[in-house]
Amino acid sequence: MRAYIDSDILIWHLRGQRKALNFLRRLRDGEEYELYTGVMQRAEVVFFMRPDEEESTLLFLSQFKAESIDQERIDEAASLYRKWHPSHGIDINEAILAATSIHTGGRIFCLNRKHYPMPQALVTKAW
Repeated sequence: MRAYIDSDILIWHLRGQRKALNFLRRLRDGEEYELYTGVMQRAEVVFFMRPDEEESTLLFLSQFKAESIDQERIDEAASLYRKWHPSHGIDINEAILAATSIHTGGRIFCLNRKHYPMPQALVTKAW
């Protein structure tokens, strides 16, 4: 099964948070999941990295596959956004990751389940 790692976990790992490191190690070393991240979650990290962080950040991100998104996935994400943004304040990146994980049968790992209220999405709080 694909484990889609949300940007909050990626960022905490890059900031040196021990809980993030331990969590990602457990997922990586287990046999249940393949490590993925959403393309928008990757963008959240690489768009804002500092020049002196580029090498280590890209090396870290190379451990994750990123599922491509197409027009159909964007349309599904837009539907999720329109439904859940008014009540839960989800953003576009979360809607796209949710649509991706639902389509592929993956599980989202994040720190705030409120960002993924969709009942058809498999979501687990990392710690």
